[in-house]
Amino acid sequence: MEIRNAMVKDVETIYSLISYYAQFDKMLFRSKAYIFDNLQMYSVAEADGKVVGCCALQVIWSDLAELKSLAVDEGYQNKKIGKALVEKAVEQAKKLGVQKVFALTLVPKFFEKYGFSIVDKKTLPMKVWSDCAKCTKQENCDETAVEKEIKN
Repeated sequence: MEIRNAMVKDVETIYSLISYYAQFDKMLFRSKAYIFDNLQMYSVAEADGKVVGCCALQVIWSDLAELKSLAVDEGYQNKKIGKALVEKAVEQAKKLGVQKVFALTLVPKFFEKYGFSIVDKKTLPMKVWSDCAKCTKQENCDETAVEKEIKN
């Protein structure tokens, strides 16, 4: 398995992975246009000659980045692919000089295994001002905020 930066040829697979989970309300939908516009934020996991996972890291503010759109093909789960994608995003955040990485998730236990702690969403005002204000789930958000401090 290889974790690498996403390329234009990966957009269709990234879109398919995200759309699959979004249809079950397990993650937020991302259009192909959004993925193309933000392709430089994405990393992919490649195994057996195909892309089987994706993850994005978006800098939100000077000290904060969000890990989002983490998805692994169902046939490749429980193979540490999600872990490798999270580690790549955290390492990227560290290289950028970001002090904290957070995610909004339906599976906080997954992130806790890798050093993230549950935090109150109110501690993430930049996220609330940017994406949450536009989200259809805003009033009934079922996601848990998790955060990891990065030691630079």
